[in-house]
Amino acid sequence: MSLRLTDIRHAFGPREILRGVSLEVARGEILCLLGPSGDGKTTLLRLVAGLEPLQHGRIELDGAPLAVPGREVPPEDRHVGFVFQDYALFPHLTVGGNVAFGLRRVPRAERGTRVAEALERVGLAGHVESWPHQLSGGQQQRVALARALAPRPRVLLLDEAFASLDTRLREQVRDDTLRVLQQADIPALIVTHDAEEAMFMADRIALIREGRVAQLGTPEELYLRPADPFVAGFLGEVNRLPAHVGNGAAVSALGAVPARGLPDGPAELLLRPEGIRILPAGEGTPAEVQSCRLLGAHHRAWLTVDGALQLHARLPPGLRLIRGQRVGLALDPERAFAFPAG
Repeated sequence: MSLRLTDIRHAFGPREILRGVSLEVARGEILCLLGPSGDGKTTLLRLVAGLEPLQHGRIELDGAPLAVPGREVPPEDRHVGFVFQDYALFPHLTVGGNVAFGLRRVPRAERGTRVAEALERVGLAGHVESWPHQLSGGQQQRVALARALAPRPRVLLLDEAFASLDTRLREQVRDDTLRVLQQADIPALIVTHDAEEAMFMADRIALIREGRVAQLGTPEELYLRPADPFVAGFLGEVNRLPAHVGNGAAVSALGAVPARGLPDGPAELLLRPEGIRILPAGEGTPAEVQSCRLLGAHHRAWLTVDGALQLHARLPPGLRLIRGQRVGLALDPERAFAFPAG
């Protein structure tokens, strides 16, 4: 079972939102659509669900067409589950009633079993008679997920499903949702603009920029082998250092990295905060600590090189620096990426 999108293009009036997107989501795979707001991610989900008419391209499920321009399977016959950003629960229906809403084509005798099964999967078996306003935000999100799963869809779509939750609750609900999606064993397509969320949830990430796929790959590939500076910066923080390419290497103030076929001349080195190695004073590149703060699980240090180049580093456990301290710096080449200047 797989979902395939081929050369999807879509415009609203004169503005082209999607510009030739081609993707395939395998059975049991979670693919995250990551990117800035307004770059076509939700539109792509709506096209898969049949909530927007397809203007160009082709959408297939298991090789059978769901949509081509002018000929589309109706949304109710696509077997696609959709979890919306605002959950879209009906306040006048109980939890059980909300989950059963998509089961109108299922025989009445079977509906109760389907509702109980779906709520059990999301850990809400005891809330069949509860009302949406009695639930926390995380519980409401799980009801929405149960409602999408109850009809036993062949594809599941989630659109910014965790955006309205506070940070601590979001982590818990993401954990629960990931477990449910893995057990469902169907293609899942998730929209988010949160890079950390995409790296946690996804088997692969499609980074969308201005309606095109800027890079497609595993979280590790996008984080450690970004295709361009936009991808590098969107997947996590980077320090930007001037560099110069010569003899196949990009040389910066903190050291050299392979130049990946760049022409000789000016370049820019993008360096992850955890890619800065802290050395004793007198080793590596001299630097001065401007500040060091505890940010939860790690310390973050701000440093200057030659009194001008400002860098931030994520420190390994147990290491803490103090303001004014002199240290040496080096770089981890696996966390540094060279690109043409500008």
